[in-house]
Amino acid sequence: MSLKKRYRETIRPKLYKDLGFSNIHQVPKVEKVTVNRGLGEAATNSKSLEASLSEMATITGQKALVTRAKKAIATFKIRQGMPIGCAVTLRGDRMYAFLERLINLALPRIRDFRGVNPKSFDGRGNYTLGVKEQLIFPEISFDKIDAIRGMDITIVTSARTDEEGKALLSEMGMPFRSN
Repeated sequence: MSLKKRYRETIRPKLYKDLGFSNIHQVPKVEKVTVNRGLGEAATNSKSLEASLSEMATITGQKALVTRAKKAIATFKIRQGMPIGCAVTLRGDRMYAFLERLINLALPRIRDFRGVNPKSFDGRGNYTLGVKEQLIFPEISFDKIDAIRGMDITIVTSARTDEEGKALLSEMGMPFRSN
């Protein structure tokens, strides 16, 4: 069963009952997932940006957007408008497909994995997770990458509190570490 279908049929009714809402529309849901990668070396190495864009497209199934410097920083040799990273915003079916692959395939492949940090919520129910290497995704083959690069994955939910957000992600199968 897909994550979207499981959310509609089992997760949403369970959260509705557990969190004690008076309206089904108050139940938190995942609104979007953003995958972001900052590339400091893109200022000197243009090949790294191209490689990153194709990797992000392979991982997420959607073309990545090039992020550019808002202002010049001389100490980092960055001028305004220079490409310094890439980002993808996922919504709808692609978002659910990516979350399912992240939770069930990618996270368990991390070395010495004991669960994700339950304290990485922002106070409004949104969760951010840093991944140190792109090899945890089964779509990326070791032979095709030029360097190991990490990325930030932000899961934006409609939850009002961290507790609601954590309840939602736990029901979806996010492996939180028990401290």
